[in-house]
Parts: sequence; C-alpha cells; structure tokens
Amino acid sequence: MKHVGLPTGAKDPSVSVQASVLETGSGLVGKRRFGGLSGKLLFLTIAFIMLTEIFIYVPSVANFRNNWLKDRLTTAGVAAAVLSETNTIAPRLQEELLRTTGAVAISLDQGSRRSLIAMSQMPPEVQMIVDMGDMMFWRAIMESFETLFTPSEDLMRVIGAGSMGKVMKVDIVLPVGPLKKDMLAFSVRILGVSFVISIVTASLVYLSLRALFVRPLQRLTRSMVHFAEDPEDASRIVQASPRDDELGDAEAQLAAMQQALNRALQQKQHLADLGLAVSKINHDLRNLLASAQLFLERLEHVPDPTVNRLAPKILATLDRAVAYTQAVMSYGKASEEPPKRRLLALSRVGDDVCDVLGLNEHAAIQFDNQIPVVLEVDADPEQLFRVLLNLCRNSVQVLEAERDETLVRRIVLEAGREGRGVWLKVSDTGPGIPPMLRKTLFKAFQSRSKTGGTGLGLAIAAELIRAHGGTIVLEEGGAGASFRIDLPDRENV
Repeated sequence: MKHVGLPTGAKDPSVSVQASVLETGSGLVGKRRFGGLSGKLLFLTIAFIMLTEIFIYVPSVANFRNNWLKDRLTTAGVAAAVLSETNTIAPRLQEELLRTTGAVAISLDQGSRRSLIAMSQMPPEVQMIVDMGDMMFWRAIMESFETLFTPSEDLMRVIGAGSMGKVMKVDIVLPVGPLKKDMLAFSVRILGVSFVISIVTASLVYLSLRALFVRPLQRLTRSMVHFAEDPEDASRIVQASPRDDELGDAEAQLAAMQQALNRALQQKQHLADLGLAVSKINHDLRNLLASAQLFLERLEHVPDPTVNRLAPKILATLDRAVAYTQAVMSYGKASEEPPKRRLLALSRVGDDVCDVLGLNEHAAIQFDNQIPVVLEVDADPEQLFRVLLNLCRNSVQVLEAERDETLVRRIVLEAGREGRGVWLKVSDTGPGIPPMLRKTLFKAFQSRSKTGGTGLGLAIAAELIRAHGGTIVLEEGGAGASFRIDLPDRENV
C-alpha cells in the first residue's frame, strides 16, 4: 500500500525541523562567561573609559609641567629682581635663591644688560632648552613626554618672561630630576584616580547595559531553545514584553515567527496524517471503482437504448476516477506525471467537462462554451481536462449555494490564440473571490472559500499548468471570478 503526504523514507517535517533547530541552538546557552556578550561588554567599557582618561591625562601632564616651570621662573625672577637692585648679592643669599628654585644658575635679561644673579658652579653642557614664551600646545605635550624619558642628571635651560621691574626675561638652568620626579608623582595620582573612575563607571555602565540589553537577549535565546525543543507546543511561544524599543520589536517579531512556525508544523502534521488516511481510502476506493466497472460492462449487453447511450460515458467517467486515485497518490508524493502533450480540440474538452458536471440539463446554471470549434491547443488531454473540471466544479458549487432565484447563474468558457500559445478563460457570475483569500489562492489547503472544500482544486490546477510551462491567474474586475490560463506551444510542434 502506498502512502500519501509522506513518501517512502521521508521524515516527519516537524521532527526534522525540531532536530535541526536543537542541533544548531542547544548547548550554546549558559556556556559562555567572559567570552560572551557580557564579558565583551565589560572589557570594552573599561577599555573605552581608560582611553578617555588617557586623552585627559596627556594634556594634564603637559599643563602640570608648564605650571611647574612657570612657578620656578616666577620665584627666580621676583627674588633676582629684588636682589639685583643692590648690584651685589651675598653668597648666602645666592645659595638660598638657588636652593629655593632648585636651579644651578640664574640670570636676568634687563634689555640693556644681562646679569648673572646666582650660580652654584659652572654648569656642564645643557641637554634641553625650553622657551616658555614660544610654547605651543602640541610642543608642550611632546616636550613633557621627552622630559619623562630624559635622565634625571641632565640639565635643562628654561627661558621665560620677567614678572616685575625692568626684568624682561629670566633664564635659569636646573636639573631635570626634580621636575621628572614631580611629573611621575602627578602621573601616578592621575592614573590612580582614572583607574578608580574607570572601574566605578565601567561597573555602573556594565550593570545598566546588562539589565537593559544582555539579560533580555539571554531571555530571547532561552525562549528560542525552549521553543525548539517542541515547536508544536503553543505554550512555548515567547511572550513579548511591553518594551517600546528595538528589543521589544524583536520579541514581538520572534513571537510572530514562532506562532507562524507552530501553525505550519501543526498543518504539516495534519497533512501527514491526512496522507495516511487518504492512502487507505484510496486503496479501497480503487477496488470499489473496479467493481463498478465490471457491473457496467455487464450492463452494456442490456438491449436498452438509454443504457447503451449512457454506459460508455459512465465507463469513461469511472476510468477517469481510477486515474484520479492514482493522481492523488502522485500529488501526495509531490510529483505529478509529466504532461503527455497532444494537439486537442479545445472546444471538445469543454463539452466533456460540461457532460461530467451534468450542466447540459442543469435547472439553474447555464453553461456557455464559446471556444471556437477549430481552435487547437497543445496540451495533455487528461491534465487539461482536470484543470477545467476543477475550475468549473468550483464555479458550480459557488453558484448552487446562491439562494436568490433572480440571480444569473452562468459559466463561460472562452479561448483564443496569441502568437505561439493559446489563452483560455473560465468565468462565472458568482460573488467572486474574497480579497483575503487571493494571496493564498493557489496554495494547497489554504484557499477554501466554500463549506466542505479542501482547498486542493486550484493548487492542482496551478501545478498542472506550470508543468505545461504556462500560467494561471485570477483576473481583477468584472462580475464573479475569472481565471485566465496561458498555454505556450511546444517547440517544433
């Protein structure tokens, strides 16, 4: 016995989807620590804050150096200007001045003359010259770091403007060591404060971002893994929070996706169950149809004109029914037989559909076959018959459901040739197709617009037309529903 919906060796789609999701998603949650988003967030927060502190430290240490040198120049300039008024400075006062400023030599430039105010000893070669009157911002930064890497025993000459009297410039020579020591102490204080600020700020930022973003993302991940364990359980669908931000949108979209997937998996499971049931029914139905064929073959020998006229048509209908049972199996295996195309009299195919549906003698529905008798189409006879039968049967069922006796009930077949192909229209005067069904009109089990329908007729028709390389569409406008079919000719026909 063959089964419909799940071919031999096929797996349940819900199981395969569930397994694939679990393989890719399970085991990833809860294993990360500092290598996860939280750890990266903490590291980046500290790194960016420390980088900010560095940008603060660089100008700060340059400014500290400038102020330190200006203080020495001011002290030396004021004291030297006072002492220089006496023209002679006692050795004790020179030593006190040099000790206060930390210099080894101090001189004043009074415009007309240059005076050496104090000197402890003849200074050796000066390694660095600093002109405070020509101190640009970037130069101050560069010379500050140069000072930090200069040996402490080296000497530096500092030139600055005088601060009182006729003193125009103050020129002092002092060792680099005291300035370097104070700059290093300042750097340690700044970096220590920066480190504390970084830790406190990073912790606050980390905790805030973790509460606002990381934990909701972890909740989403856990929800996805929990849903993947059993996608057919609707209770596992994530409940979107009332957040009015991007994460709230993500939760809402995830919930919508899980709901759609849950419905799709449930539908696929129902289709699988339906396939098994149809395969059993189909097997017994073929046996019943075979028995009916045997009974009709006996009736053919009855000498009755009516029986002789109707029996061949009934047999032909039973033959088609047997073929359809096999076609149902093929559709369940998602593989229709390739079209066996022949040149057909399209008008005769329309007449056969009319006979099978009993529209010649129908009391309420008028069947109007307007296809030209001479029009030929290149198509598979049985498959084209099935397409027209499905379309016309749908129209019949819709029109028969109308209770108003004043309504016009008519089905019209039209066709014509355009270039290397034939167009065909099946129209009716019914209420038409509801707008909400048009997007899924040609999808299996999703286009049911009438009570008791299966939603398979249009899906089968669309698949058979596509197999011919043609198209089928619902035309907009007009009364009722109108389907247009375009069938291209084969090459070299």
